[in-house]
Amino acid sequence: MTASLGTTSTSTKLDLGPAVELVSKEEGHRQPLAPEFVSAEDFSPLEVAYDFGRVRREDIESGPKNIWRYKKLLPVPSTVEETPNTEPGGTRLVRADRLAKALGLKRVWVKDDTGNPTHSFKDRVVAVALAAAREFGFEVLACPSTGNLANATAAAAARAGWRSVVLIPKSLERAKILTTAVYDGDLVAVDGNYDDVNRLATELAAEHPKWAFVNVNVRPYYSEGSKTLGFEVAEQLGWRLPEQIVVPIASGSQLTKVDKGFRELGQLGLVESSPYKVFGAQATGCSPVSTAYRNGHDVVQPVKPDTIARSLAIGNPADGPYVLDVVNRTGGAIEDVTDEEVVEGIRLLARTEGIFTETAGGVTVATAKKLVETGKLDPDAETVLLITGDGLKTLDAVENHVGPKATVPPSTDAVSKALGY
Repeated sequence: MTASLGTTSTSTKLDLGPAVELVSKEEGHRQPLAPEFVSAEDFSPLEVAYDFGRVRREDIESGPKNIWRYKKLLPVPSTVEETPNTEPGGTRLVRADRLAKALGLKRVWVKDDTGNPTHSFKDRVVAVALAAAREFGFEVLACPSTGNLANATAAAAARAGWRSVVLIPKSLERAKILTTAVYDGDLVAVDGNYDDVNRLATELAAEHPKWAFVNVNVRPYYSEGSKTLGFEVAEQLGWRLPEQIVVPIASGSQLTKVDKGFRELGQLGLVESSPYKVFGAQATGCSPVSTAYRNGHDVVQPVKPDTIARSLAIGNPADGPYVLDVVNRTGGAIEDVTDEEVVEGIRLLARTEGIFTETAGGVTVATAKKLVETGKLDPDAETVLLITGDGLKTLDAVENHVGPKATVPPSTDAVSKALGY
């Protein structure tokens, strides 16, 4: 694999805000900003390095009520909000007292990212990727996806007036297929799992230099969008960090970037650099990072996914080792839960807080429950749960578990009798 998958040229006049260069995660090799995702020096992933300058709370608070309020902390043009985009972010942080009681925790907050334009956190990362892709001169927005990213990429491309190319496993949930196809981009179903689709996308990126695969050749910029989850949580808590946070794991990028966002806020003096613990959540049917953590390994062995939590079904997670680093450094833990527990997690959040999450959120809630029961989550510590997608996308997960209490003729007596009144 080479560090660059395309021939799209870069320019010394790039406007990517405070971003100054790319740096390799393993050995810290530095190189100019470009649509590249692997270091040619040590073959490790590249991430964005910054020169932030002075950033004040009031500068952020006076910005738009979406992720662009944090543009001084992201690799995006200084005029990013002026170009057509889906304007994601600004989602609610819900104090979840009834859920907290059910879980045995003192205080719980739910970061409800179902309120994004295509109803998942992926709108955040795609918006940042699109902004960078514009600067690099790409013409097509593309991705391999387990579902939510497909929705976000197709919608963002439509909003921007770009062509989209989206690759999905053919076994994807029907709802996610339809909510991608409706944007009328080029949607291609592949006979294989996500890891097969991802390999195909990498090959296509090399063959089509004008295609910006958001999570391949512009991945360093794309992944920075997840920091905005951390930024919003801290700002919504009154510019402070939570004591512990539970994050679902697919590729692992979201968890590592939320941590990066927390650290950057502390380094800039926007929050007090207080200690926090990061916990990871996986489905048992696709739990390579949880397995590595449980066995004390620093290498993540790929697995073949078999779980209803398809949005997390990445058997070879690119950021798995870095998830382990974050969790170990912060004193957190990683757990996994069965499909049955995932469904119960979905239902528990719905009946306690009125929030309907997809299977990934079911994983997060069920894992939090398991972490409390095993003594890994501190019941007295303030806890944030990341709910990253809408339950309307995964109706098949609950369709055999919920439904009408009764079917009755149209009479008051029949209703009362059926309900035991």
